[in-house]
Amino acid sequence: MNGNLKIALQKKGRLTDKSLELLRLCGLDIENYSERLVVTARNFPLEILFLRDDDIPEYVKDGVADIGIVGENVVIEKQFPIVTLQKMGFGRCSLVIAYPDIPGKAVASPVDLNNKTIATSYPVILKKYLEENKLEAKIIELSGSVEIAPSLGVADLICDIVSTGNTLMMNKLKKSFKIFDSEAVLVSASSALKDKKKNDLLNELLKRIRSVLRARSSKYLMMNAPKNSLDAITKIIPALKSPTVLPLADENLVAVHAVIPADQFWNIIDDLKSAGASGILLLPIENMIE
Repeated sequence: MNGNLKIALQKKGRLTDKSLELLRLCGLDIENYSERLVVTARNFPLEILFLRDDDIPEYVKDGVADIGIVGENVVIEKQFPIVTLQKMGFGRCSLVIAYPDIPGKAVASPVDLNNKTIATSYPVILKKYLEENKLEAKIIELSGSVEIAPSLGVADLICDIVSTGNTLMMNKLKKSFKIFDSEAVLVSASSALKDKKKNDLLNELLKRIRSVLRARSSKYLMMNAPKNSLDAITKIIPALKSPTVLPLADENLVAVHAVIPADQFWNIIDDLKSAGASGILLLPIENMIE
């Protein structure tokens, strides 16, 4: 045992690149892993284990990995006693009901699931949804190629993960309604690791991850403003904290700097200009420590 914190990541798939990108934004120097199963960060006591997505919850539960980044859908489906430490803000997808794109097969609402046969790779999540909504349907569990089940006569409908919807169209299926939203999550066997050294490393890594996630949802706003419009402009800005106001060479103007929610910029830009703001800049933030 070398005392390094061990994190399990998806070896190959939609979460791999995003997970590595986030760790690198946390200041970790990670070499190109290529086909290796284990990689050690050069500047932080962290070992990265590259595993199949479905295996990550079990490795975390058994203590082979201290933490792991995996789809929330996998965590719920596997039903292992593990704890979600942090939602990661990427890898978003939905588990949806889809039906054959032919007349008379439309599924418009949950009640249309009654007395249907539904093929899925997520029987636990689907069963929970049916029970919560007091629906009666037969579940056919398939490990893959769920989308071809209706054309083979195996099931009336499917329930599967959809991100772009291209696979559904290729198989002449139409998306109806979603039953579950998922994203990547950081998980552990418990909220705190038993080994103090590792727990300290986990807390440090969590601090860095949360800094990156806060920065991703925020932008740095800069502008020039007439002094006599300062009160009006500061009321418009949805700043996370009070804006910074700096003097300029032109004594009639000030510079206003603020951190704002990234999705609010286009809602306020016209109001800022109307209030007299000029030279407006919006900049990305790499990390944000509270």
